[in-house]
Amino acid sequence: MHSARRPVAALAALLAFALSAPLGACAKARADTAGDLWHDRQSSQPLVPAIAKAFPSLSPLVKQIRPAVVNVSTSQRIRHPWMGSTPFDQFFGQFFGGQVPQQEVERQSLGSGFFIDDRGYLLTNNHVIEGADVIRIKLADGREFPAKVIGADPKTDLALVRVQAKGEHDFPFLYLGDSDALEVGDWVIAIGDPFGLELSVTHGIVSAKERTIGAGPYDDFIQSDALINPGNSGGPLFDMDGAVIGINTAITSKGQGIGFAVPINMAKQLLPQLERGHIVRGWLGVAIQPLSQNLAKSLGLPNTNGALVADVVKGGPAARGGLEQGDVVVSLNGKPVATPPELTRAVAALPPGSRATLGLVRNGKSVTQQIEIGRRPEEAGQEGQEPGEERQGRQEEAKPDALGLTVRPLGPDEAAAMGLPQGRGGVQVTRVGEGSPAQDAGIAPGDVVLEVNRRPVRSVKDYRAALRATRPGELALLRVQRKNESIFFAVKAK
Repeated sequence: MHSARRPVAALAALLAFALSAPLGACAKARADTAGDLWHDRQSSQPLVPAIAKAFPSLSPLVKQIRPAVVNVSTSQRIRHPWMGSTPFDQFFGQFFGGQVPQQEVERQSLGSGFFIDDRGYLLTNNHVIEGADVIRIKLADGREFPAKVIGADPKTDLALVRVQAKGEHDFPFLYLGDSDALEVGDWVIAIGDPFGLELSVTHGIVSAKERTIGAGPYDDFIQSDALINPGNSGGPLFDMDGAVIGINTAITSKGQGIGFAVPINMAKQLLPQLERGHIVRGWLGVAIQPLSQNLAKSLGLPNTNGALVADVVKGGPAARGGLEQGDVVVSLNGKPVATPPELTRAVAALPPGSRATLGLVRNGKSVTQQIEIGRRPEEAGQEGQEPGEERQGRQEEAKPDALGLTVRPLGPDEAAAMGLPQGRGGVQVTRVGEGSPAQDAGIAPGDVVLEVNRRPVRSVKDYRAALRATRPGELALLRVQRKNESIFFAVKAK
């Protein structure tokens, strides 16, 4: 993008000029000024070299973009008990049978959006329109229209809205770019209507890609230093060619000048479903975790790229397709998978019923597995029960082992309560030594050890035998059940 390189060249030239200017020139400038507190520029004194004036104005680009950026205002009616303003009012309500009258208030909010089609379809954030009873769209030329939600997705904070306009209208719209082609350091522009003001334009560079900020399971934000104010939510983030590469969605209270945007490619994946009014995501039916250096080493992997399968949902797509606990997913349909969030997002984008090819590393060998993608069930499962309390008279290890753990057998009833298969109860951790390798790795009391170095553990005897095969200084790979989760840990033996 030539327009992105010219500002960099101009800034470099300006910096070189500042560093090379002699101190005497500054002293002379001060002597030639008439003011005591300030210094007027003399017409004969160029402050910067001519090349610095080549820094391009963004005004022509903003003028092209502005008509398609809109203000989104919403109102929501909320009913709540009226308690009155004085003790007498409250007593009056209680005196008449405790019937407290209801009070209705109207809550209003503002945000931004942008047209993606000349028929009046626009993109914004879900949180801008969520729960709204009335939505109104105001264009840059002053026209206002009612609007309705066509489809919304809270998990990615996206919403598709359409203007309800009578007759034929040819709305100005924006072109969508390719957020995957965006590079850290590229110039970007954010436009919106913060706090209901007419127009706000900020400019900066891409600071990072694929940011995870804890907003949800599909976090994949573009981070930039183009300032995003609360009212800018739902507005577009542009590249220097004028194409939308993100939807401004969040600011962080942990730092100044940091904003986040949903990549436009994610929105393009979801738009056909948003137009139909609902989102259906693909599902594998696995619990996955990232690979640490120790986990990668213990699994014989050259690096930490991939998603480690910690558990497989019984009867789910992965189980039917032959995935196993301990497999490491390194690619999906030929595209490398570097982290668990990458796999989650990629699978979610696949239509249920389609077939996917997973590249795996299993026991140090490369394996290819064909899986039929399932439909993600509603995320409304119950939390697992707390591990059972230690019972009196239960036999346990007398002292910590080479990993710093003290364990005891897990009874059938306790195993059933944790959802463990019959006869595969494992051993429960009762104590973790202070400063031990197990504590450093993150193992906690109440965890149940199911495997050591891929060998099943059904009793304390099994656990001891598997641990004896691990020499001091070597890594022991433990598969642990914690509540309703299966997790792998790599622990260095003493």
